[in-house]
Amino acid sequence: MKEPTVYILTNKERGTLYIGVTSHLVQRIYQHRIGAVDGFSKQYKTNRLVYFEQYSDMYEAIKREKQLKKWNRKWKLELIEKSNSTWKDLYDEII
Repeated sequence: MKEPTVYILTNKERGTLYIGVTSHLVQRIYQHRIGAVDGFSKQYKTNRLVYFEQYSDMYEAIKREKQLKKWNRKWKLELIEKSNSTWKDLYDEII
């Protein structure tokens, strides 16, 4: 089922962060994991899903993605650690 989702990936605990938006989270994260997505996430190997928010409307998801990208790093880390204090890879929980 497709559901607009904002997600944050990392390469390690408190490492490089990648923020994206998709309508099919499982498929998109899988693409990141196998290196099928060229660009920043492939270069920095950000393939661990550590945070996501789901929306009923893609417009709202894109709006949130843009907001998060403007946040400073400290706020992003706090957001992740609020719901995922151990930086667990959440991919297995969504498949």
